[in-house]
Amino acid sequence: MRLHAALASLAIALVCACSVGAQPAGAPLSTRLTHALASKYVPLSQTGAIAVDLESGGVVYAHLSTTPFVPASNEKLPVSWAALVRLGPAYRFHTELYGVGTRVGATWQGDLVLKGFGDPTLTSVDLAGLAGQIARAGIREVSGRVRGDESYYDRVRDAPGWKQGFVPIESPPLSALVVDRALGWPALSPPLLAAKALTAALTKAGVQVEGRPGLGIAPSTATPLAEDRSQTLANVLRYMNHESDNFTAEMLLKQLGAVSGTEGSTAAGARAVLAALAETGVPTAGLVIADGSGLSSFDRLTPASIVDIIHAAWLSQALRQPFIRSLAVASISGTMRHRLPQLKGLVRAKTGTTDLATALSGLIGNRYAFAVLENGSPVAYWAARIAQDRFVTLLADAG
Repeated sequence: MRLHAALASLAIALVCACSVGAQPAGAPLSTRLTHALASKYVPLSQTGAIAVDLESGGVVYAHLSTTPFVPASNEKLPVSWAALVRLGPAYRFHTELYGVGTRVGATWQGDLVLKGFGDPTLTSVDLAGLAGQIARAGIREVSGRVRGDESYYDRVRDAPGWKQGFVPIESPPLSALVVDRALGWPALSPPLLAAKALTAALTKAGVQVEGRPGLGIAPSTATPLAEDRSQTLANVLRYMNHESDNFTAEMLLKQLGAVSGTEGSTAAGARAVLAALAETGVPTAGLVIADGSGLSSFDRLTPASIVDIIHAAWLSQALRQPFIRSLAVASISGTMRHRLPQLKGLVRAKTGTTDLATALSGLIGNRYAFAVLENGSPVAYWAARIAQDRFVTLLADAG
């Protein structure tokens, strides 16, 4: 597997080197960049690209840069930016365990309700921590049952424009309460699966639960008994963008809707993202945020809007590091670990590939921000990636 990846990287590097070397002698940079993007398999009419000087903000190159394209996983960039703006890099997701009833000695007379607040990183280890808090509080028996509460989000398990089968192949089912990415049965009822997992964790911690796991909603009068908090948003984003994790992006989009004061839904999150972009000064005309991951065929971004986001992050003292560090590094990490070996460590970027689109957007050192979006029905993704790498290599050489 590693040999195959290495050979693929070498092939791309050789194609990039040969193609860049074949540029017209003395031609302007814009002409050479267009030549680098040209491919008989992905027409320039289905390619949008832009490069901007980070210091001056000046446009170095633009081709169909304000045309909306299907962005694939570059959709995660506006979601990342909106999350940093609205929540802050130190934000942590939380999960609460409530008691409904009354404690009598070492017995909780009533139910326990595990309420999720959208943590995409919640695991069985975290539930063991919650169970340990209950045991350390001296509770040894629960007369009722453990109930899973997913009411912080809606109950829609996928997003608009997704193909049938994307759940669970491309993403676990969406819910405000998901443990271990909904591995197990019943996977399509994440809150019930979570209630089962917590019941098992309590039993292991020495707390007997009389009833079977179920579903429910914690009433406002419920007693807080235990709490779990996630790692920081900055770390969550780093995993999400390095590995292009669809589930985390979708949960984060719903979280933005929930914290905006409307509802924990994809549509509410989309409105929050567009509002954050508009406040940043990113033109939103033609943009469609249909989901958070880029799996949706309805998504539309422009190359210019992506570069505007990257440039805004670069200019922000508070958000530059968490945003930029969330991007994969050429020939080192994430989805870029096998790309651009000749530019190892110099390029940080977000990749993206679906049947309809392939994309590459990011930074070249501290000199340029760039975005390349290519579409097709289906898109010739291999040829598109080669063109993207040619483009970035030439731009890096020019800088």
